[in-house]
Amino acid sequence: MANVEIQVPDIGDFDEVTVIELMVKPGDTVKADQSLITVESDKASMEIPSSHAGVVKELRIKLGDKVKQGSIVLVLETEGAAAAAPAPVSAPAPAPAQAASVPVAPVVVAPVAVAASVGLIEVRIPDIGDFKDVAVIELLVKVGDTIKAEQSLMTVESDKAAMEIPSSSAGVIKELRVKLGDKVNIGDLVVILEGAVAAVASPAPAAASVPAAVQAASAPAAITSVAVAAPAPAASIPAHDPTASALHLPHASPSVRKFARELGVPLEELKGTGHKGRITESDVQGFTKSVMAGAVQTKAQAVNAPKPAAGGASDGGGLGLLAWPKVDFTKFGLVERKDLSRIKKISGANLHRNWVIIPHVTNHDDCDITDLEAFRVSMNKENEKSGIKLTMLAFMIKASVAALKKFPEFNSSLDGDQLVLKQYFNIGFAADTPNGLVVPVIKDADKKGVMQISTEMGELAKKARDGKLGPADMSGACFTISSLGGIGGRYFTPIINAPEVAIMGVCKSAIEPKWDGKAFQPRLMLPLSLSWDHRVIDGAAAARFNAFFGQVLTDFRRVLL
Repeated sequence: MANVEIQVPDIGDFDEVTVIELMVKPGDTVKADQSLITVESDKASMEIPSSHAGVVKELRIKLGDKVKQGSIVLVLETEGAAAAAPAPVSAPAPAPAQAASVPVAPVVVAPVAVAASVGLIEVRIPDIGDFKDVAVIELLVKVGDTIKAEQSLMTVESDKAAMEIPSSSAGVIKELRVKLGDKVNIGDLVVILEGAVAAVASPAPAAASVPAAVQAASAPAAITSVAVAAPAPAASIPAHDPTASALHLPHASPSVRKFARELGVPLEELKGTGHKGRITESDVQGFTKSVMAGAVQTKAQAVNAPKPAAGGASDGGGLGLLAWPKVDFTKFGLVERKDLSRIKKISGANLHRNWVIIPHVTNHDDCDITDLEAFRVSMNKENEKSGIKLTMLAFMIKASVAALKKFPEFNSSLDGDQLVLKQYFNIGFAADTPNGLVVPVIKDADKKGVMQISTEMGELAKKARDGKLGPADMSGACFTISSLGGIGGRYFTPIINAPEVAIMGVCKSAIEPKWDGKAFQPRLMLPLSLSWDHRVIDGAAAARFNAFFGQVLTDFRRVLL
């Protein structure tokens, strides 16, 4: 026997992350690489695995604790029951006397029972709501993989939503019964696992469990059909408590947390229907449907949304709108149907919410970037060999930092009746990809030069085009710039990316004649379109912000002031 301290490994660019879930307790037997806790930062959540196998002797942390690389999570007793298990089988005669005199005899017998109950488990599609013939768009596992219970197996997509299908059991994947592009329905077989069949849950006396284990060991492997856990049918609307404290740490897996962030669902307001109150993807989906139907309100909606007029219809999500027209387009000619991409479905729902809830106002202006463009071109010629290319958008990101420092209310978010003023400067920029629009974020732009910003923008844009952006790459923005660049256009109304309070839209610059007091001179003019949240910002402040932003681009020395 030996005691081993399990520590938090290198978890990347994270420091002081919060423990939001404990997945084991003292006395539990864990395997190497089994998840022990879930931690969450302001960017992502992740599970911390065990580096050794053994029995948990002591937990050194609790919910809500802050941990970092090197923090001790728990103490394991290694070289445990696995070595002692064969003894009762090879010498059964002394086993009853030992069981009567030594209180730890059940621990010795237990591993034999677990090993004997290994069998084949069928995992099937659970009840996924009002969906039929959904397409498999992503396989997250392969034959031979060892998976945990509730680990996502694949992603399916219908014409309404995309969701991940989790496993109800842990084990090793022996066979995949689906492939990319397949259409699946509730009850369809997904994978066959080799794992532990649930047969050791009932507490039996130690003396009786030895013969049962021996009999089970000699029996052929059983095939057990297990459906993925789903919420009780009676709960058509998930439990929801908008008065719940924001300090409550909800229990949910990283994939569920990511899914909730994409839909803008406040997990702290949900009550999970999974094991031990764990929030499942079905809970998030059901909650979203209820909100869209007007049956449930979030805290933010209760604070910010106007009350419906008396006698108003409930169509249009409680807005009293007419129903969406149903048209048979084939009556007028040939048509082709094409599914929206996953990105467009997610971003579309967010943009709709932002446009409806936020009172948008847009200011239009022009700024003279003649000198800045000449400087940019000259710098690119000097740095041609380095491969780093300065873009006008990089200068705009730096200019936005200067403007946010001068007008701090633009670097804020509305939280009920309070304004959260941020002391950091993370700038998002809209990137066009084959699958739709995404918004990568340059973190701590105030601490970086234009050259470094250009380099990071190039890296993030490439990840966006390759579809490899992670949640951390697209979260935490204070302010966003949406640039149509060289595409064209004059002005437009960009939609604010909640919970930000403003967004800058820029279009194609053009040479225009400008009067200098003596004659008209050709100047390169850049159109600016600033959309702002009228609940937080007034017209005078918006006009000043837009004017200052343009002045910085006209004379970039202002960023030093």
